[in-house]
Amino acid sequence: MNALARFFRRLWILLRRETHSSELEEEMAFHQEQSAKTLISEGLSPEEAGYQAKRQFGNDASLRDKSHQAAAFRIEDVLLDARFAIRQLRRNPGFATTAILILTLGIGATVALFAYVDAALLQPLPYENPSRLVSVYESVGMIPHSNLSYQDFADWKKLQRVFSSFDIWTGAGYLLNTPAGIEPAMGARVSAGFFHTLGVAPILGRDFRADDDSPKSPRVVLVSHSTWLQRFGGRADAIGQSVKLDGDSYTIIGVLPRSFNFALRGTTEFWTTIHDLNNCEQRRSCHNLYGVGRLKDGTSIPTALADMQAIASELEKQYPDSNRGQGAAVISLTDAVVGDVRPILLVLVSGAGLLLLIACVNVSSLLLVRSEGRRREIALRGALGASRARLARQFVTEGLILVAAGCALGTAFADGAMHLLLRLIPKDMLGYAPYLESLGLHARVLAFAGAISLLAAALFSLTPVARLSFTDMREDLAAGGRTASGVVWRRFGAGFVILELAIATVLLAAAGLLGKSFYRLLHVEVGFQTDHLAMLEVAAPPNVYGKDPQSVALGRQIIQHIETLPGVTSAAISSRLPLDSNGNTTWIRILGHPYNGQHNEVNQREVSSEYFATLKARLLRGRYFSDAEDDSKPKVVVINQELARKYFPGEDPIGRKIGDTSLSPDSMKEVIGVVDDIREGALDEEIWPAIYEPFNQDPSTFFGVIARTAQSEQALLPSLTTAIHQIDPGIGTRNELTMAQRIDDSPTAYLHRSSAWLVGGFATLALLLGTIGLYGVVAYSVSQRTREIGVRMALGAQRGSVYGLVLKEASRFSAAGIGSGLVAAVAMASLIRKVLFGISSWDAPTLGAVAAVLAIAAFLASYFPARRAASVNPVEALRME
Repeated sequence: MNALARFFRRLWILLRRETHSSELEEEMAFHQEQSAKTLISEGLSPEEAGYQAKRQFGNDASLRDKSHQAAAFRIEDVLLDARFAIRQLRRNPGFATTAILILTLGIGATVALFAYVDAALLQPLPYENPSRLVSVYESVGMIPHSNLSYQDFADWKKLQRVFSSFDIWTGAGYLLNTPAGIEPAMGARVSAGFFHTLGVAPILGRDFRADDDSPKSPRVVLVSHSTWLQRFGGRADAIGQSVKLDGDSYTIIGVLPRSFNFALRGTTEFWTTIHDLNNCEQRRSCHNLYGVGRLKDGTSIPTALADMQAIASELEKQYPDSNRGQGAAVISLTDAVVGDVRPILLVLVSGAGLLLLIACVNVSSLLLVRSEGRRREIALRGALGASRARLARQFVTEGLILVAAGCALGTAFADGAMHLLLRLIPKDMLGYAPYLESLGLHARVLAFAGAISLLAAALFSLTPVARLSFTDMREDLAAGGRTASGVVWRRFGAGFVILELAIATVLLAAAGLLGKSFYRLLHVEVGFQTDHLAMLEVAAPPNVYGKDPQSVALGRQIIQHIETLPGVTSAAISSRLPLDSNGNTTWIRILGHPYNGQHNEVNQREVSSEYFATLKARLLRGRYFSDAEDDSKPKVVVINQELARKYFPGEDPIGRKIGDTSLSPDSMKEVIGVVDDIREGALDEEIWPAIYEPFNQDPSTFFGVIARTAQSEQALLPSLTTAIHQIDPGIGTRNELTMAQRIDDSPTAYLHRSSAWLVGGFATLALLLGTIGLYGVVAYSVSQRTREIGVRMALGAQRGSVYGLVLKEASRFSAAGIGSGLVAAVAMASLIRKVLFGISSWDAPTLGAVAAVLAIAAFLASYFPARRAASVNPVEALRME
């Protein structure tokens, strides 16, 4: 440490070399002048005194040179050290290449993952003062972050005291009239102050005004920047143009900034006001909106939450039927945007950090072994006059060169890796992650790369410098074989290997748990046969098919037309396709059951009569409804097994009747069948109670179409779109997918798959590096003990005992590393339990498999040095000594 401190002190002096030179000249002149004055006082002439003073002082040039060498680095010495270091590395290409490659992988992976964390978690959202923005929800038992009802929002907005502005938004899908025909377009409906709350202003035109919400006002729309460029050519005269959405004319009043993207909605082309309240928004019991608010100065999120909960409590008293058990939830908008991604990113960046640590440990081990191989060189240079500080400076220079190369290549590797990972993200998902647009090697990411490189440089410099502090150069110069310092550094290397194996164990355990979790996710029971299913979503013009008879007729026509396609065995429609998300719920009450006002929340789906047969779902009791059961027939419903289990325990639900919370006559439906649980939500969501109503009794203009085929379902997708457009070119279609694609490309599957693959990659590298590290330490130990082994064999030791000697030592390292790693892995697993599915955080088979893999790798790493030790010729070993 003292040598390193002197190095940095002299580096500082180098920066002020000119000042040092002038001060040195003044000091030398002063001493000579004082010496001359003393000689003159003793009787010498001024000329003679000056001459004698110079003789006493010595050679000026030599003194200057010695002073510079003692006080500071000369630039020539620095360049000399650099050239010597490069020459040494070129003489050892295997060492240099291995060290730089390890650093490149470690630094590159860490920097790439940090860039993602920076973009998602550290960069502020692209809104004005985003830390003051919050997302506001209602809260019920099954849904902690539930949609708002419009009536509740109106009361919250009037009574709240914590927001400077409070607005709402909801998703919308539009049918856009274009010169090429009808096209579906993603949209959103917002209250007039929505963009003011976010602090976003149009770059062209104007924002919504307060009266734009009124049904009496003309319909107006704001367009996204990409839509303005792609659909309107980026022309300024787009402002004032009229567009037709769902058959209604809207006037374009503004263009939003290029940087604006509301992640909670995803890619959105058209933003309209909540101009007319739909059927849902006219009922307090119907929830389809989300709230966003800007906190007043000095107001915290807990304070806002308390205020909203107090209002929700008052509304519950005023409206005990619709608002029973409903509270409020307030979270930061940032948490709402990145909440699902945060745990995955933290797992990945932790894995990258451990990989960087194991890379640094491995390079440090290589440096230690290399410094042991250079003991004679170091001792000889010391005997010729090189100080420890001079030798330390050389090691520091070599460490800096290694790190500089690793940092440069690692940063380039990180840039390529992050853009490759970005391209692997499905396009639909990118709309919900606009923060990734800032992904790249900007100043903060480069600063992070520089910081970890400096830490690595300090570690690599201290490793051989610390060895100089313990070693005896005379002993090294005289030693011909094993020395005390060699024993010390073999023990240090063993410590490094134990740490490497422990880290590898943690990463392998994480990869095993994530991989097993992903496997369980893809093989979770979904309640139907997922093969040979093709699907798409249909949006029919409301002005043409908005009435129930027209919607029912359209649904029947679509099914009949698709069933005539080659290879199609059956077709059906549903208001929401399976494996979408839990939601679109309703409250039910069971006739004859005790009721005290609670909300029994269940998924609600409207499906055609062929739906369950097309999915090949299993009917447990009763029957399916028929196509004839339309609005003219008594209302019927099929329920899933979870609903039967929860609300009909110990009784047969067939024939029982359910309705709304007031059991109004129009809501009453008879249960005619029970089907096995169909997973309506995402793969990792729990099964909710669900009711399935006949589409013909409650139709809509937006629904999903699903077809089962005996042939390739992928080949059927274009035919599905063509068949629907043959019925009516004005019908919009989107999201043509097979069921396999729906599962594989779902956000849940993508996040689990990517985390499993990335951590698995880190774990594989860690296993490789740990194995190499163990091999290096054991091989070095064998080289140090060559004479001892030779003596043992000369005295009659068998090869088996030599194998045992080496493998026993290696097994101690391995057992210590794997054992400590398993303890750390259990602790790690508890931290990532939120991203695991269908598996406990301390899954014994996974941990056992990890231990077995590492034990086998450790044995192989130890076997080859042991075999070399067992083949030692005793005579040659003793002669070498």
